[in-house]
Parts: sequence; structure tokens; C-alpha cells
Amino acid sequence: MRWLVGTVLVLLVSFVIYVAVWSVKGLVEAAQSGNGPGIIARTDLPRLKRSLVDQIVRAYLERQGAKRPLSLMERVLANTYGASIADALVGKILTEENITKILRDGVVTEELPDAHMPALAGLDFSNTFGILRRLSPVKIVEFEIALGNDASSGAISLHFEGNGWKLSGFNLPANAVRALAETLPIK
Repeated sequence: MRWLVGTVLVLLVSFVIYVAVWSVKGLVEAAQSGNGPGIIARTDLPRLKRSLVDQIVRAYLERQGAKRPLSLMERVLANTYGASIADALVGKILTEENITKILRDGVVTEELPDAHMPALAGLDFSNTFGILRRLSPVKIVEFEIALGNDASSGAISLHFEGNGWKLSGFNLPANAVRALAETLPIK
């Protein structure tokens, strides 16, 4: 009986990993061909926006508190103010054309030379084990795929929604997040 449960569990995990790799491959192919509608169909825009806003606000708060520790009230105000401005900034970044450019070329915004990350389109799917090494679970219904050789080079997150995995987050490198946060005014 134990071997049956173990076999079913192994088959289930293998199937989930296969579907995840297949979803990433579809997203990579859409990025390589510049298929904006295909990328948007594989994207959860509200989650993607929230992930970028959270990263920018965190970097903004670090920048605000660099000279002295912020009080609780200052943190709340900075979080609210920074989130509203970061939301507008991210809204400009998350167009179909820009998401395609980020995934294909790794360029978050052309105005900021430091705001870049490795391109998803550069992943080589001929080495399946190389792709599997880049995958790491975040939650039961979410995983992350590293875009570079180290953790600080950036990653994307995919979240299981409905009948497949959808792009739900850009985990930008620290220098790209800092460059975006520096565009926010200091209050």
C-alpha cells in the first residue's frame, strides 16, 4: 500500500513539474517571438503590478531611512505616499509592449540604464536539467525561476491560476529596484 501512495505522489509531483516547465517554455517562446498578446494571456497583471510596487516601495523606504531610522508614522506615510507614486510608475512600465521588452531583452525601462535584468528569452530549453535547477518553490501554488546564475541577478514568479501557470512577478535585481526607487521624489 505504501508503494502505491508513494508512486502516486511521485507521479503527481512529476506532472506538476512537467506542466510548470511547459508553461515557462510557452512564456519563453512568446517572449522570443515578441508575441505581446501571448505574453499578456500568460500574465496575471494585478499580481505582477503588486510585486513591482512592493519592491519599489521597499527600496524607497530604505532610501528614506538611510540617514536615520524612520518613526512608525513616517513609515506609514512613506508607505502610502510611495505606493501611490510607485503604482503610477509601474502602471507605465506594465504595458503589453514593455512586458514583452522586459522578457525578451531584460530592459525594464530605457530611461534608466541600471534598470535591467537577464532576459527570460535567453533561457535555453535544450538542457532540461538546467531549467529544473533554476526552479524553486515559493508557495504551494507559486514557483520562481532564476534568470541568472545567482540569486541576485533576478527572477520571475509564476502562480497557478485556473488551468495553468501565469506570470505573477518580476523579482528585479537590487540595482534595478534602486534605480526605479530613485525616480520617486523624497518627502
